[in-house]
Amino acid sequence: MSPPCAPWSARPSAPPSLPAGPPADPALTDLRRVVDDLAAITHQLGELMLEIAPAYLPDTDAADVLAPLCEQIGETLENGLAARSYAMSADRRALHGTVL
Repeated sequence: MSPPCAPWSARPSAPPSLPAGPPADPALTDLRRVVDDLAAITHQLGELMLEIAPAYLPDTDAADVLAPLCEQIGETLENGLAARSYAMSADRRALHGTVL
């Protein structure tokens, strides 16, 4: 027989706090700001891609529709599809290896 379970609590435990450290390097802060700006612009591009190729289309069908647009705006199809995925999910991992 297994041991009894711990009582359930409605209150979540507090996340561990990070130890106070030295202030962030200004160059690192600037770099993070640039990455955040790039992600925001890519999200806007992804919303445009979703207007052309809605979310219900599979990537293969979306690629057929988006290829001419990506060519006209000077963006690679891979980046266009990554931006579309990012706009659908808001997960920056969709941009890994393409835009970011």
